[in-house]
Amino acid sequence: MRVLLATMAGCLLATLAFGAQARALSQNDRHTCGWGAQIAAEAQQAKLSGVTLYATRKKLQARKFPKPWMRMTAFGITEQTYNSRSRLKPAAIKQTYYEQCVQHAVARR
Repeated sequence: MRVLLATMAGCLLATLAFGAQARALSQNDRHTCGWGAQIAAEAQQAKLSGVTLYATRKKLQARKFPKPWMRMTAFGITEQTYNSRSRLKPAAIKQTYYEQCVQHAVARR
């Protein structure tokens, strides 16, 4: 019985600690992760629709980005998405990208 209670208490503490870390992310980190997730979802949608990487890159080239680093980052995310053999739906790609980006940002701190 004690072992069960200790295990449950440990799990509860770990969950609370992880939640506190996730809330410690800045608004900028959350926005950046959301932006990258959106780019990945759009690239996956284009890939599944049969649009070539070249055409998708041309579309990104014409797009306006608020910060200079965003263009090259969008190209990188798009290329990695096209190189992936994944056939997941864009919504699943968006969620996975966001979750992994947040994990990376938390681990970086």
